[in-house]
Amino acid sequence: MNSRVILLLGFIALLTGCVSPKQVVYFQGVDSVSDSVLVAPTFVPIIRPADVLSVQVNSLNPEKSMIFNPYMVANGGNAATTAGATASLPAPVGYVVSMSGEITIPLLGPVKVAGQTVDQAGRTIAEKLTRFLKEPTVDVRNLNFRISVLGEVARPALFTIPNNQVTIIEALGLAGDVTIVGRRDNVLVVRETNGAKKFARVDLTRRDLFRSPYYYLHPNDIVYVEPGKARLASADRASQITPIVLSALSFVAIILTQVF
Repeated sequence: MNSRVILLLGFIALLTGCVSPKQVVYFQGVDSVSDSVLVAPTFVPIIRPADVLSVQVNSLNPEKSMIFNPYMVANGGNAATTAGATASLPAPVGYVVSMSGEITIPLLGPVKVAGQTVDQAGRTIAEKLTRFLKEPTVDVRNLNFRISVLGEVARPALFTIPNNQVTIIEALGLAGDVTIVGRRDNVLVVRETNGAKKFARVDLTRRDLFRSPYYYLHPNDIVYVEPGKARLASADRASQITPIVLSALSFVAIILTQVF
């Protein structure tokens, strides 16, 4: 009886797929510290119409500063940002950039911010605030910097990035990493540029990933991890071998009944 059970288990093992280590190891080809220095292209997000901005004003006049922080007052002194990236929550509270590229701040009125980085926008607003405050500093954050991670990952979701910068590796980390059967060598990134969708393939197993223009993700990027051959094959085999397995289990049950 034992030999028949062993043969049955061996038969089932042959029907299941296996994944090669080369298919799951990241950054292959890094042999030593000396030859692994790669510089990633920098990416600094630019403010665009329809972005939602958090504007936090500080100065040597704290009480007067609060006049310019209405959203912080409404949220108990805390703007709608978080310390780390989270799965997307309801729409954040902040200043919506108009189609003309402006936000309207109390007392200041409309301020042109589109086309600037958040640091540049902060300096622009701070300069205008010198009429009202002593040595103002302004922290601007983009509250709707969001990326989607889908497919063969542990936790597919839409993520909000509070520090306005994220790499594809960090995004996959937020999603719990690629599953063992996900394709790391052919990750799809969908990016919208000037109203047009662009599609790019990224190989996470290569060390030159760090030179890719898709290493840093842009707002509203979609990252999709395809299932590998093992996943597709196992799904197909599951439908094929289920009747075989059930018959085999019935056979084992009959043998056990006869023995005991």
